[in-house]
Amino acid sequence: MPEVSFYILPSLSLQERYLFACKLIEKAYRSGHFCYVLTDSDEQSEIMDNLLWTFRAGSFIPHQVYAGERPDLDNVILIGSRQAPESWQRTVINLSSQCPRELDRIERLLEILDNSETTKTAGRQRYRQYQQRGLAISTHKIEHENSRHKV
Repeated sequence: MPEVSFYILPSLSLQERYLFACKLIEKAYRSGHFCYVLTDSDEQSEIMDNLLWTFRAGSFIPHQVYAGERPDLDNVILIGSRQAPESWQRTVINLSSQCPRELDRIERLLEILDNSETTKTAGRQRYRQYQQRGLAISTHKIEHENSRHKV
């Protein structure tokens, strides 16, 4: 059963939510975790793909959009709206509005919520679903962008 962490951002900005996700992805990558970034759509996957190239000068995170075919390399971050391939189910960063389908295989699930009503409402619903399954849930209210976060 996964350990679930919710990160609550003070901003209403979707862009800040994506930038925070990039920081968590970078931290996971530097810690040797090749995570899966779950999105709602191919468009959202492309946004994250592009942002990972540009969010921080000098940062390099090997990544690609997952289109259903196993990537050539194992040491890469995958981004997609499909179910994560088996090797990428250990750590999942959920930017989608749904619970991941492969929840029983995930070890660590990171949820990032901005302060918009739409995101908070979907996040509350997922929180209840995780709670009903008896998962360990922690919540981190982010006060400013320079905070350090456990991945």
